[in-house]
Amino acid sequence: MPAVEQRLSVITLGVSDLGRSRAFYQALGWHSDAGPDDDVVFFQAPGMIVALWDRARLAQDSAVHDTGGWGGVTLAYNATGPAEVDAVIAEARAAGATIGREPGTTFWGGYSGVFIDLDGHPWEVAHNPGWTVHDDGRVTLGLSDPDPDPDPDPDPGSRQG
Repeated sequence: MPAVEQRLSVITLGVSDLGRSRAFYQALGWHSDAGPDDDVVFFQAPGMIVALWDRARLAQDSAVHDTGGWGGVTLAYNATGPAEVDAVIAEARAAGATIGREPGTTFWGGYSGVFIDLDGHPWEVAHNPGWTVHDDGRVTLGLSDPDPDPDPDPDPGSRQG
């Protein structure tokens, strides 16, 4: 059995000005318990954590050379419908984001737009009619909800029978 499970726990965004970036994400309605002098800001998201950290320190810690350009990664926010896509893009615009692509119908049958945060991280805001966005923010492939915990008993040896 492989040691690496198919999951993602944390996404850390390298930022040039932690205070400015924190204010941007808070303007989008995100909440962090990080103190004003903390050098990393953590936001709890459904099933994972999004962190903001100084870009140079993140590059050093990640053992990479920061060329300052786009790193080949786009983040995504999946919405429940086109109206939510429009609302999220409008909120990002009001918070100071650059709109890379206005919302519209996509070639794959969905609806999406792109905003770029203050440090150049692109976010696609998309509605995919073939995926399910659950009330707790989880996204699952397809229109049905696979049981996230098919065996809720942590100690199968404790079962009687």
